[in-house]
Amino acid sequence: MNVKNFADRVLENISRVIVGKDREIKLLLTSVIAGGHVLMEDVPGTGKTVMARSLASSISCAFSRIQFTPDLLPGDITGLSVFDMKTSEFVFKPGPVFTNVLLADEINRATPRTQSALLECMEEKQVTMDGVTRPLPAPFLVIATQNPVETQGTFPLPEAQLDRFLMKLGLGRLSHDEAVSVLKRFQKNDPLAELESVCTAQDILDAREACKDCEVSEPVMDYIASLCQNTHAAPNVVLGVSPRGMLALMRACRAWALIEGRDFVTPDDVKALAVPVLAHRVAVKNAYGETAASENAVKAALEATEVPTEDVKNRETDEE
Repeated sequence: MNVKNFADRVLENISRVIVGKDREIKLLLTSVIAGGHVLMEDVPGTGKTVMARSLASSISCAFSRIQFTPDLLPGDITGLSVFDMKTSEFVFKPGPVFTNVLLADEINRATPRTQSALLECMEEKQVTMDGVTRPLPAPFLVIATQNPVETQGTFPLPEAQLDRFLMKLGLGRLSHDEAVSVLKRFQKNDPLAELESVCTAQDILDAREACKDCEVSEPVMDYIASLCQNTHAAPNVVLGVSPRGMLALMRACRAWALIEGRDFVTPDDVKALAVPVLAHRVAVKNAYGETAASENAVKAALEATEVPTEDVKNRETDEE
């Protein structure tokens, strides 16, 4: 499968709705191909929900949205067993998590008990209820959003749940020209309502299979391992990147390389993905939840890690 052509089609389609966020869209698609989940943190109105809907529309997948609130219960997410008077038996009613793309809107507004209902779904891609384990549809992707400026009545995600997200993204502000483009684009029509799919769920599964053949050389593996280990020694860091985070970085680099049209990972791929993949896994002393502090810790680890200079493909050519 030519993953680059597949990715270009999806990126172009989403760009019909989202303006000026090509890198963020590419990172989101990287997570999809790598089989990971995404946490999007930004102020209200920046397009987090629109991006999630645009992705679901582009890949012709089932889409569900859950508005997280303090009174939301775990059963409202996973589903529950209901007694059927006709059969005198309990029947399982699937919840909104049984979908392909799940938008968990304002995830930090739900209680920790409800947040934890997503842990098994995100990690094992399954739901266990009343002793019965039910697999979720494939592919399965969670895009969670949270607002960093309204913290009253919220429940911060614990480190264990943050570690389940492959990436943490922020859309940021638009430039003046981009803002004008948004006004023009939405002046008469709603591009999201007119968006059509350009691929299928099977295309995503095929792209994930292609990732297994993307080569990661030993020098690049050593670079990834050293970088993750150096996050523990970064200034004021009390919790560095776990082995799960290290593996997540390698998976993301493989998907990123394929999107770039290569079948091998380079150190530049690692540099490009280090902050979005690792920053939310790093806890800085007296700065919990402060994105800038975690990102600076990862950047410090990048500066402290020696970059391999040997080119993988050149080395293979020389050996032949």
